[in-house]
Amino acid sequence: MSTPMRESRDGGSPMKVLVTGGTSGLGLAMASALAAAGATVALTGRSGAHAGSVAAELPGAVGIELDVRDEASVARAVDEAWSRLGGVDMPVNNAGIGMRTVNPRFMTHPQSFWDVPVDGFRAVIETNLTGYFLVARAVTPRMLAAGGGRIVNISVNESTMHRAGFVPYGPSRAGSEALSRVMAADLRDTSVTVNMLLPGGATVTGMIPPGVAPEDWNFLEPAVMGPPIVWLASDDAAGVHDERIVAVDFERWLHERNAGR
Repeated sequence: MSTPMRESRDGGSPMKVLVTGGTSGLGLAMASALAAAGATVALTGRSGAHAGSVAAELPGAVGIELDVRDEASVARAVDEAWSRLGGVDMPVNNAGIGMRTVNPRFMTHPQSFWDVPVDGFRAVIETNLTGYFLVARAVTPRMLAAGGGRIVNISVNESTMHRAGFVPYGPSRAGSEALSRVMAADLRDTSVTVNMLLPGGATVTGMIPPGVAPEDWNFLEPAVMGPPIVWLASDDAAGVHDERIVAVDFERWLHERNAGR
């Protein structure tokens, strides 16, 4: 499938994309695909040095320190991304932590919600939900003032949101999905669009607990996120708003979308 990469708002420079949590897993897969397609990418991580070393492996990419839980850190990172890229056309809210932070054996020994440590609950909510809010809150007014932009929020399968033993990860992702829908409603009829993208299954990332063999669980590779995120940054996706795109079904979804137009 040929997907022409959208040019930036100024019409003469590459699409400028900010990918949070871009040093590994889904974030790195998306940052890599976007950079390979011609976008200028800023990827973030809690360690600025690590983000910089990862970015150095991608064409034209830059690494930025960002803790999405911290409002001041978000403000600094958005300022830096805006300065180093010359603006941001598409923030990708991806930074997150998983169940292994509160239960290292969550896939084989689920933990009841009443046994979840309070600090662990708060850490996941602050990263996976509050972090999305803080990044979008910081960058959206700038994009509106600059003439437009596209927000992409990474989500998960709905089954994860109500699966036994998945507090607080499930609620955090349900919250981020609801947030995405409200953001889309608030931004309807503006120059900024909002869409959700999810893999369509569990993926081989650092969220897998130790001792779990990916091949035994039919895990997806993070690269599944490449084609849809590149499309969302392309000319073909101009005006696409409030969609929930599943990466494993992307080709079929896109074919049906094009057939119905």
